[in-house]
Amino acid sequence: MQYIPQILFLIFTVFAIWFFSKNMNIIRRNILLGKDKDISDRKGERWRNVLLLAFGQKKMFRYPLVALLHFVVYAGFIIINIEMLEIVLDGIAGTHRMFREPLGGFYIFLINFFEILAVLVIVSCAVFLIRRNVIKLKRFISHDLDGWPRSDANYILITEIVLMSLFLIMNSADATLHDKGQYLISGYLSPLFSGESAYTIEKTAWWLHIIGVLAFLNYLPYSKHLHIILAFPNAYYGKLQPLTEMDNMPSVQNEVLYMMQPELAPTGDAAPVKFGAKDVQDLSWKNLLDAYSCTECGRCSAACPATQTGKLLSPRKIVMDTRDRLTEVGKNISKNGSFVDDGKTLLHDYITTEELWACTTCNACVKECPVSISPLDIILELRRSLIMEESNAPVEWNAMFSNIENNFAPWKLSPDDRDAWVNG
Repeated sequence: MQYIPQILFLIFTVFAIWFFSKNMNIIRRNILLGKDKDISDRKGERWRNVLLLAFGQKKMFRYPLVALLHFVVYAGFIIINIEMLEIVLDGIAGTHRMFREPLGGFYIFLINFFEILAVLVIVSCAVFLIRRNVIKLKRFISHDLDGWPRSDANYILITEIVLMSLFLIMNSADATLHDKGQYLISGYLSPLFSGESAYTIEKTAWWLHIIGVLAFLNYLPYSKHLHIILAFPNAYYGKLQPLTEMDNMPSVQNEVLYMMQPELAPTGDAAPVKFGAKDVQDLSWKNLLDAYSCTECGRCSAACPATQTGKLLSPRKIVMDTRDRLTEVGKNISKNGSFVDDGKTLLHDYITTEELWACTTCNACVKECPVSISPLDIILELRRSLIMEESNAPVEWNAMFSNIENNFAPWKLSPDDRDAWVNG
């Protein structure tokens, strides 16, 4: 009977890790549905971006107070859960705080440090809840977040408060039994627990804490907080070339080249099957990684001139729609073994032409994103499909295209008359 708690703990932990791995493999499969793209250059700069953008949250610190609160939540949650190592080993071995005796006074120092972080995490999460639900900042009450996304953000913040509170309760009850006065925060709370109930409370908080952490782990694949994991690879594979440099299509460039110099045209060169992207499978795997990495913070839309002037476009919605469509395609594959046409596409069914034409390609959204997402890359690929596959462009654009085709310039002037302005 004495081994039952250990067996239950082991079963629960193994199942939680297996289930998390299963869902992450599905997400990996979905991301790899995208077209191949070679991003293996300038490795030194890429690792630098991981350190500065993902670990250091460099872009967040343009807003110091919010960045500090976010960094506390991020660092606190990661560092405090180092104690999970002890909790897991205690659960498997049936011991109680196995590191306390070997580490001695340093153990008390660590717990005190963790407790300070726990209090700071609770305060920071409370501030974030107030910003979202009481102050109601504009980017948090946008219709982009209607429904599940708005609830998801609140659930995560409340969960973090509960987990940190359970950590403090566990320590407080334990301090009543073993370490009176040694823990900086919980030592003051320990008088709230009597010796008779302290053991039950400590064990209950211990179990709820470990169950909560493992449940949180398995909630991540269904939540915007998946960026806790994917921000690191997304920062590594982020765009390094200047923001104003567009990724061109070699097939289109070659067509222009061959038109100007026919002797360079190879024989039997097949035309590409598609131009641009109509559905998620036509986007690159990096675009799809972007979609899963989105924090839904809304900084991209807050910086977007189209969004701020009342246009239909919202870069955040573009990325969220891409993720939603990719999730739907993934479920289709899981159900049928391979993708079965469902009569829907990312273009038109999720993202409208009005949204796409509203984009000024100013790159404000790309510059603002704290985790190196480029909504503009998705927009440009969808636009390419509209123009080159559907011949669907605004009237003004069609006139420009016609001029370029006939006059080799955007203006309605004959090439022979291009220098006529100098006469007289």
